[in-house]
Amino acid sequence: MIRTGIFGGSFNPIHKGHISLAQQLRKRAGLDEVWLMVSPQNPLKQSADLLDDNLRMEMARLALEGVEGIVASDYEMHLPKPSYTWNTLQALSKDYPDREFVLLMGGDNWALFNRWYHHEDIAANYQIFVYDRTPGEPGFIDISSTEIRERIKTGKGIKRLVPKVVADFIKERGLYLEEKREKER
Repeated sequence: MIRTGIFGGSFNPIHKGHISLAQQLRKRAGLDEVWLMVSPQNPLKQSADLLDDNLRMEMARLALEGVEGIVASDYEMHLPKPSYTWNTLQALSKDYPDREFVLLMGGDNWALFNRWYHHEDIAANYQIFVYDRTPGEPGFIDISSTEIRERIKTGKGIKRLVPKVVADFIKERGLYLEEKREKER
């Protein structure tokens, strides 16, 4: 069995912290691969800041080129909405019977896990690897996508926070500037 970690998120945008954390989790959880599961736009939670699914997916793929054992996945984007982790894990297990899926989850989400759809079934059928998101933990890079979007809106640089290909992608397409323009009208 190929041990595959599922690290879900909006990756809006993907940054060096996501990549570093995925690499650390791969080692700490004894995984063959980590799939960064780029989550689709939740129709119940529209956000002006959330980029189109395809743009976020493209950035993730660019950022992970040449990064061993970490893969950008759009799998969840092809499932019925809303996308619940239980449904995703069930579909993955059916489509990839040669893999053992491990759910990677931050301590903040673990604290709310009892509210998740089918949380008892997830816990009974899948290994869950909980990691601490505390800044200052050895090897933890304290970067947030929110901070990056704010820096873009205020004209500050982001090259130390995201891979160069992602910074270039964002700049070339003028991403994350729209909300500022909307507020100025």
